Amino acid sequence: MKLLTFKYQDTTYWGVLKEDGIYYSDHLIQFFPNMGSIIENFHHLNLEQDLTKFVKLDEVEILPPYRPNKNIMCIGKNYSEHAMEMTNDPNSIPKDPVVFTKSPSSVIGDGQPVKAHSHVTEQLDYEGELAVIIGKKGINITKENALDYVFGYTIMNDITARDLQKKHQQFFKGKSLDTFAPMGPYIVTADEIEDVQELSIVTKINDEVRQNGNTKDMIFSVAKLIEILSQGMTLEPGDIIATGTPSGVGKGFNPPKFLKAGDSVSIEVKGIGTLTNTIVS
Repeated sequence: MKLLTFKYQDTTYWGVLKEDGIYYSDHLIQFFPNMGSIIENFHHLNLEQDLTKFVKLDEVEILPPYRPNKNIMCIGKNYSEHAMEMTNDPNSIPKDPVVFTKSPSSVIGDGQPVKAHSHVTEQLDYEGELAVIIGKKGINITKENALDYVFGYTIMNDITARDLQKKHQQFFKGKSLDTFAPMGPYIVTADEIEDVQELSIVTKINDEVRQNGNTKDMIFSVAKLIEILSQGMTLEPGDIIATGTPSGVGKGFNPPKFLKAGDSVSIEVKGIGTLTNTIVS
């Protein structure tokens, strides 16, 4: 099932995307007003039966599928080739996950513009990633049971100001400027993904392929990340884990290929869809 959030006739709805358009409900939205409430109550609902209204996709404005209430948990250097392109040091490949967070205020949706913030940064970069959305509460989750806690998957572009990242000697500021977390275009429920460790990730800048990776190359699998993150720390419905980016980011080129106003960034993840955003000044 593909779940999305959208604006139609000045009202924000959530719904299910099918081939012919979006199905939604005026009735259900009174009790479950946003995607967060759907994530928490999904297994108690019969959406196929209850979503009786219909609108065509081209009649609505697509919004972020979900706006989290907490920071997005992000994993750095989770692909060996990406770790190498950032430092050119084999010792930089992590033995344990590199964990940082992005502010939820940086989230935008498919088709919405990314601000260049040129007065703050001169090194605007992209990172195409698979994002995992937790569906039920758990702590000290084992790797073997970890995927049972996943509600679904989406795409995230971990936009980064590399110069701010270096200046502040940690990642939060350089990754949390407004519009720095494009997400979407929708959430694909976990039952639709047969093998989360066999998904291609392709990032294009103005139709030029920059990243061409696969989740099978993750150093730490989705299940392992959930196991590690949940050790001593409760994961809750709606928590988001961005699982890292393959090689091919702008900083990894010589000379670097940073983003500029007018650039289009398109990220396609197999089985999920395509997230596209344009950089604006």
